[in-house]
Amino acid sequence: MDDLTKSLMISASGLRAQSTRMRVIAENLANAETVGLKPGDEPYRRKTVSFASHLDRASGTELVQAGPVGRDPSAFGLRYEPGHPAADAKGYVRTPNIEPLLEVTDMRQAQRSYEANLSAIEAARAMLMRTVDLLKG
Repeated sequence: MDDLTKSLMISASGLRAQSTRMRVIAENLANAETVGLKPGDEPYRRKTVSFASHLDRASGTELVQAGPVGRDPSAFGLRYEPGHPAADAKGYVRTPNIEPLLEVTDMRQAQRSYEANLSAIEAARAMLMRTVDLLKG
């Protein structure tokens, strides 16, 4: 298997991994205000994605893949809202352990990584097409 094809495989695995990361971040952002329905209910817990190296035995290439989606064990926030159905006896509602600014920053980083992998695929594809054109000529 030639190096350009391996490059395509590596970049494609990066696209899949970053796509998973963006999906999880979008889910976190969508649930940044999701609290329980009654006192004692847990609010939405932030999800995390880790990456792992994976050997593709057929090509002998190290690829990246998203690992299992985990849960952030950090503490939930508290918001004083005594009229809320999920408020405890002191009037506090437990809020998700999500920092929207951090999620947006992570999303931008994932987007840049996705775009870098897409650029690498486009470059490898152009090189393959040029090679084919040279061989035809």
